[in-house]
Amino acid sequence: MKLPYIILVDDDIQVLRAIQRDIRNKYRDEYKIAATESAIEALELIKELKLKNEAVALFISDQRMPEMEGIAFLELANEIFPDAKKVLLTAYSDIEAAIKAINNVKLDYYLLKPWHPAEEKLFPVVNDLLDEWHALYKPDHEAIRIIGFQWSPKSHKVKEFLSGNLVPYVWINVETDADAEKYLVSANASRSDLPLIVLKDGNALTDPSLTALASAVGLQQKASKEMYDVLIIGAGPAGLAASVYGSCEGLKTLLIESSNPGGQASSSARIENYLGFPTGLSGADLSRRAITQTLRFGTEILTPIEVKSITVKDGYKITELTNGSFIHSKSIVIATGVAYRKLDIPGIDNFAGAGVYYGAASVEAHACRNEPIYIVGGGNSACQAALYMAKFASEVNIVIRRDALSQVAANYLVENIGNTPNIRIITHTDVVACSGSTILENITLRNAKTGEETIVPTKALFIYIGTRPGTDWLNDLVLKDEKGYILSGSDVVKAPTYNTTWKLKREPFLPETSIPGIFATGDVRYGAMTGISAAVGEGSMAIRFVRKYLQEM
Repeated sequence: MKLPYIILVDDDIQVLRAIQRDIRNKYRDEYKIAATESAIEALELIKELKLKNEAVALFISDQRMPEMEGIAFLELANEIFPDAKKVLLTAYSDIEAAIKAINNVKLDYYLLKPWHPAEEKLFPVVNDLLDEWHALYKPDHEAIRIIGFQWSPKSHKVKEFLSGNLVPYVWINVETDADAEKYLVSANASRSDLPLIVLKDGNALTDPSLTALASAVGLQQKASKEMYDVLIIGAGPAGLAASVYGSCEGLKTLLIESSNPGGQASSSARIENYLGFPTGLSGADLSRRAITQTLRFGTEILTPIEVKSITVKDGYKITELTNGSFIHSKSIVIATGVAYRKLDIPGIDNFAGAGVYYGAASVEAHACRNEPIYIVGGGNSACQAALYMAKFASEVNIVIRRDALSQVAANYLVENIGNTPNIRIITHTDVVACSGSTILENITLRNAKTGEETIVPTKALFIYIGTRPGTDWLNDLVLKDEKGYILSGSDVVKAPTYNTTWKLKREPFLPETSIPGIFATGDVRYGAMTGISAAVGEGSMAIRFVRKYLQEM
């Protein structure tokens, strides 16, 4: 494998030598280090590297340089290596310019001079940025290959699963890529066998189940212990936060997820209001960081695993999985979150995964290059998807029932959308039908004020409307409201059946359900605040009460 580059630019030779020394001493075994006093010379170098098919992981540039300012240099460098991370070296007087560059140039970090000691001020920043770059970097010879039809529900399901579990892959469209047939011949497969997954070791799987695929790519499938202190069901932000706090406090923690760790948040193209990340971060990056963190503390993660039922015996919880196995635990945290509601209109089910997607904008973005697409819903997730898709699609149309986007979305997203020329807002409108042969070709829009209907062509419809709690599997084990959200704490006490179902002398803890030792956290809990930050807070809070419960046993 070729080593990726770290490129350093500073016209002050003493500063350049100092940062070159620090970076080289720390990273020379894993990266090539190139340093220059000239921004013009650096631009010529990166053009040359592009032609040689080299990779650049990180640019570190001074701001005040005679040939051009660092921000201008990074902007030009970004056109050639858009995925490379960008750090600006600044004096205190340049901080305002650096903050503006976060939005204008998508600057990843600004570093004040001097940065010594490097172990405290330089290396942690660079390590974090390089980890993030590597998580998205896909060397062709190291990635799994998926060969399939672009508008196939099966192909979409595989791509969504691997993407959600942070497994790098290269997508090969059998209808447009000449290499596709070579893989089919090599694997003795036909087009009817697709999707075909070619693993890094050369083994091939044809139309595998997600369980078989998970096993093939090395995702854990079986619990290693007979008894856990806490079983967490659902690996969205709340579940991941609970697992981090559970494991770091010494609890034997098992986290299971039916599909993709990160939940709905993992599909967010950009989260810009999460505390501590001024440049924003993607949902996939947030999930990657959380998964790495919880695994480091000792959490076991099983995926894709679905729960069939939960029973309680002598205070211990026995969880039966759909694969027939059982997990024994002292407590359970339910963090199954919510899912987007299905759009109930004629023809839509025929195109699920073949042009109609619930979320998943980041997975299918490249397939929509230079195509007009439609997004139903105007909340924050819909707006984040629109801004991301605008980089690929020729036109992004946001369909809402309200008068204005500002009535349903955060102000910073409304402003960003207003500044994006290929995003259009269609107000007072519903999508009322979908049509096509084998894939989506047209949708019908109806103006709510006039009743006028218009048929428009599109290959992709992304749906971000409403939510429903992920509690269908739970039956009547715990008390829920009429919509399926789990009651906890004082809401359990208010329930008419409280006196007949709750047998402890104390009242339920804040996140505790009607069954002692079973907790609900995040969006699935009735009355919970929505949003990623709130979910993370709820997940960590749940563990506090889990510990209190365990002390009673």
